[in-house]
Amino acid sequence: MPASLRPFAVFYFWYYAALGAYTPYVGRWVDALGHGGFVVGAMLGLWYGTRIIAPPAWAALTGRSARPGEWFVAGCVATLLCFAGFLFTREAWALLGVMAAFGLFYNAVMPQFEAMTLAALGPAPEQYGRLRVWGSVGFLLVAGSYGALMDRVGAENFPWLTLPLFVAMALAAWPHRHDRPPEQAPATVGEAGHLFKRPGVRRFLLVALLMQLGFGPFYVFYTLHLQAAGHSGAAIGALWALGVLIEIAMFWQAPRLIARFGAGRLLSACLAATVLRWTVTALYAHSLPVMLLAQTTHALSFAVFHACCMRLMSEYFPGRRAAAGQSLLYGFSSGVGGVLGAGMAALAWESAGGGMLAFLLGAAVTAVAWGVYALRRAR
Repeated sequence: MPASLRPFAVFYFWYYAALGAYTPYVGRWVDALGHGGFVVGAMLGLWYGTRIIAPPAWAALTGRSARPGEWFVAGCVATLLCFAGFLFTREAWALLGVMAAFGLFYNAVMPQFEAMTLAALGPAPEQYGRLRVWGSVGFLLVAGSYGALMDRVGAENFPWLTLPLFVAMALAAWPHRHDRPPEQAPATVGEAGHLFKRPGVRRFLLVALLMQLGFGPFYVFYTLHLQAAGHSGAAIGALWALGVLIEIAMFWQAPRLIARFGAGRLLSACLAATVLRWTVTALYAHSLPVMLLAQTTHALSFAVFHACCMRLMSEYFPGRRAAAGQSLLYGFSSGVGGVLGAGMAALAWESAGGGMLAFLLGAAVTAVAWGVYALRRAR
């Protein structure tokens, strides 16, 4: 890896290491505080809801600034300070308030960083996976160890265990204080809205939204679903780790696979594998061997799917449009799709169907995404 790209790998590592603590285990922490599925769902719903507002607002601020890299560092420091608020909150209203502030900054900085990464890669965007893989390494190390760690020290200590990861993330942002995304005019967001009207872009974003919606039960209740099925914290951590370990290997191979099969064909395979994954997770959560097998499909559901999306984004939003395109993707798919997915999962979790219904709904939504994409290929 060229020395100029190493700071990008370092930031990906710490950003996703913190996410490796937050995504799998925040629900367990909220549950340990005595709150129910609706509060857990609302926490994750706010997390995704801020993706609708934060990226475009942040893109507008950084787009007008002569020093966008300094805004990036400031956003990372603000993320750290907001997360520290969880150290002093226990009531539902306070948790949701801190979550809103934390999510606004945490979700704002990554689209900007993705754009800076694509700018640094220049004419070789297919090498994105070789940098992004370090984020998966960070996620793996934390997600794989925090289940057993919380078994030992108590789930109520989650904020104290996670805060050092956000400190490291803020420090890793510092070398990027002079970085710039691709040159863009102030009207970039408007241009992204214009490009949204293109049929290919609309269908692509709808598929990404439905895929994210289908992931709702996984991100919100996977840990609790496995815990309810009788698995220990160590086993749950091992399942998270396995999925990310296979994801890492696939991120490394993604450029070769995309070059051989094409992003469009691979995207269809990822959707099909994800339908099967959520169906199996719904019906066989009690079986550790089956869950281990299901987790291996994370290589397609997340790694290859994400790499294909980044490749298509570089085509739909080239050059100076990259930052606005990333904001549109985060807001439309991760934002709207994430909110809808968290809401769907919470309603299913609190119903008689519980986790089984939640994951079956996730499979159904992903099947719709597969159908939408298949119609595109057939036309």
